[in-house]
Amino acid sequence: MASPVLPSTSSLLGVALVVNRSRDGPRFVFHYPPQIQYGKKQRVTPPQESAGDELDDDDEVLLNQLGQPFFEGTSASLPNAAGIQSWNHDDHLETESGSHIVPWEHVAGYPTRDLESLLTPSRAFHKRLFHVSLDQLCFVSSPVYVHENGIWRKQKRQPKNKHPKSPENGAEPVVTPMVPDSDVSHADGKDASAAEEDATVPAGGYARNENGVVDETEEKKSGMTMFNLIFILKPKKHEAKELAETLYVHIIRKINKLFKYSQQKTDFVWKESKRILALKDKSREERTKMSVLWKEILDVSSLAASVQDIYDAVSQNKIAALQLETSEGTITHSVQIPIPFYLTDLPPEEEADSTRGLWITTANYFVEEDSLHDPSFLDKHFGLLLMSDEKKVIAELQADADEATAAMVEFVRLSKPTMSFHQISQGSGLSPAQVRKYAQHFIFWRRGIAIPPLHARDIYVLSPNADFSLLPRASQAWARAFPLASHLAEFLAELSVAPRMYKWFCPSKIHRPRYLQMLAWLMRGGWVTQLCTFAYVVVWPEILYEVEYELEAEELKTLQEEASKKEKEKQKQKQTQREQQQQQQNTEQNHDRDKEREKDEKPQRHHHHYHPHHQQQQEGWEPESDNRDRRYFHHRPTSPAGSSSTIRAGNISLSASTATLDLQSMSPAGAATEGPGLATSSNSFLPHLLSPAPLADPSSLSDSRFHNTYRQDTPLHSEPPSASNSPPTAAQTQGERFALAARLSRIADKEAQAAYERSSAFARKPQPVPTPHPSLNTSAHLAHLSPYVIVDPRRATGKDSLYLSAIGRRFSDPKVRAAWPVFWKYFNGRAALERVVLGLGGDGASEGLGLGGSGSGSDKMKIKKRKEAWALMTAMSEHLLCIRHF
Repeated sequence: MASPVLPSTSSLLGVALVVNRSRDGPRFVFHYPPQIQYGKKQRVTPPQESAGDELDDDDEVLLNQLGQPFFEGTSASLPNAAGIQSWNHDDHLETESGSHIVPWEHVAGYPTRDLESLLTPSRAFHKRLFHVSLDQLCFVSSPVYVHENGIWRKQKRQPKNKHPKSPENGAEPVVTPMVPDSDVSHADGKDASAAEEDATVPAGGYARNENGVVDETEEKKSGMTMFNLIFILKPKKHEAKELAETLYVHIIRKINKLFKYSQQKTDFVWKESKRILALKDKSREERTKMSVLWKEILDVSSLAASVQDIYDAVSQNKIAALQLETSEGTITHSVQIPIPFYLTDLPPEEEADSTRGLWITTANYFVEEDSLHDPSFLDKHFGLLLMSDEKKVIAELQADADEATAAMVEFVRLSKPTMSFHQISQGSGLSPAQVRKYAQHFIFWRRGIAIPPLHARDIYVLSPNADFSLLPRASQAWARAFPLASHLAEFLAELSVAPRMYKWFCPSKIHRPRYLQMLAWLMRGGWVTQLCTFAYVVVWPEILYEVEYELEAEELKTLQEEASKKEKEKQKQKQTQREQQQQQQNTEQNHDRDKEREKDEKPQRHHHHYHPHHQQQQEGWEPESDNRDRRYFHHRPTSPAGSSSTIRAGNISLSASTATLDLQSMSPAGAATEGPGLATSSNSFLPHLLSPAPLADPSSLSDSRFHNTYRQDTPLHSEPPSASNSPPTAAQTQGERFALAARLSRIADKEAQAAYERSSAFARKPQPVPTPHPSLNTSAHLAHLSPYVIVDPRRATGKDSLYLSAIGRRFSDPKVRAAWPVFWKYFNGRAALERVVLGLGGDGASEGLGLGGSGSGSDKMKIKKRKEAWALMTAMSEHLLCIRHF
């Protein structure tokens, strides 16, 4: 996990408090530490003659005031050079003109009268992050303003149907004590009437009427309209934004809530501010040293003491425990910036010093990383290791007792580093939700850390992030805690010289509990870490070849089935076409018979109406008709395009063939996809389609129509193309048809040859033969294959899932074969096998893993011991690539 940007003594220069009054304006109340100094870059002032960017007069004045050191001014007010060099920023300084320089009126080289104006933003920044940069400094705060009505206390609405309580209806009168403020000298410039008014304000800051109800008209408005707690930073440029947001979320917002609550209750912030300002004014007149004044302020003002505690704790990444002494009692509150108590990787060199000594591990004690602050997501298989003595933690809990103290004390007594949260909840009266909630509480407040339960079968080594500068002091503490043990340095050397199970360092089982206590002491100080085993699934060439062989065999079988299916469909289609053609021929024959029958009936009708002139006309027509019919059937001129001509009789177009083959809609690519069956059937059927069929008998046509529409003197090839019923572009020439058929035949032959060669090559391949140890198979047909590693079996798809299934079929033990799909999702190089065993079946904490033989759904068993889980993974070890690290 990435370490957050935390404040330090070099980046956090100080903490200050600014308040604002409607009468006097902003006032710089207090800052800590007393002397905030830093090396400020000197600003180069451009010549006044240059025509650069012009600033407004107000902006130029402000920049000049803030950009110059506080002792810069007119020549008459400059102190002598000897006084500047010897000035310790603690005493008051006199200039040559007699001016008085007060040390606490300049913070970080800037006058407080300018800073208090700059650090008093408008009401738009109420409870929002206010971040302003000045040279290398950053001022981060979140100002808190009073309500629009000028009253800090938020009024509670009285129910409409509820009558106010009074002494007459049984309510006790509310007595509000009057807290005099006569010990504060009013030297801040306000008149005596305002000071007297402030001195008679009730401690609660509100007034009640005779019925004991808050009266808004009688409630006094507060003299303070805003307070602002400012953090003065000097961060690195790339860390400024993140550091400001961290302070705002974890420190500033929570402290502002505390100050606002105390201000609403007892007007605490303004009263303490008046006390501090009065002491500063008094010391200014008496020329008191700054160190003496600050000591006095910290002694008499709990507000100033809280500012000191905030700076000391936040700059050192500790917990700030604040105590505000109000008139109604002491208000306590604690704030901190949560820091990780472990690292997942070695930090870079520039961050090594700040993270030295932290426990280094890849264990994630949360079920989901997105729910780090939800106790319900705390892994139940982890345990709690207290960072201090159990008696000390119990004493701290009992000192601040509440309704949950008894349950938390019980949790502390039951928590052992060798027990998981699940085991604690099972062996006590605490529910699993309570156990996780209390564990999260101790982890947040740095009283404990979540670790995998310590076990004698695990391996522990010296931590690479151990802080050896603390070794002398730690050796003394080790000797006091375990006087009979070997020296700390020797014990750490034994752990790392030959890593093995921790139980082998124990002389006997009787000494094992004591050695586990020694191990907990080393884990608490970050001296040791657990050496874990991580695994990947490796697929050996034998299994790779087996899967590839099965895939190719299945593909060839599928292609053969598809070809057979298409051939059947083509045969069925040809049969359907033959039936349609036969039916069409029968229909045409029946139609011709009907027309011949009608033709035979016509002469009979003419015989009944015989006329000599009519007979001569018929006799004269017959030879001419015979000649025309002969020319009609034997005259076939060739068209210029070389295509089969179409003979026209009037508006009747007779094609050269009665059957047409639509080859324009077929492309070579489409024909190729049809397979060999299509090409064979097309070639055999094509000549039949392309051969001209006999033309219709002209005698079947009407005599009068044929005689009137036929023109002998017009050649057929000279007829324009537009006279045809079908467009010429839609028809193909006979040569094009034969060329397309030949091309389709060649494509089909080529595909058939490729399929034959592929089938022959597959038949020559040796069949896969399973061996007892695939990792040792060095057959010649596997030489071109290399082992393959599955990175994440949980998301395996395609061939990876086939590889996992093939590996599972290799296990002869039914239990191992059934456990393989459950275990393989943890073989991703990120889940430690020790924690997998702990979650699946360690010490009865498992919820059960259903294992049964092949085909047996009812015969199930549970993994109840760590040894059984380790035995199952050992049986899978040939197909695992294992590595070890922390």
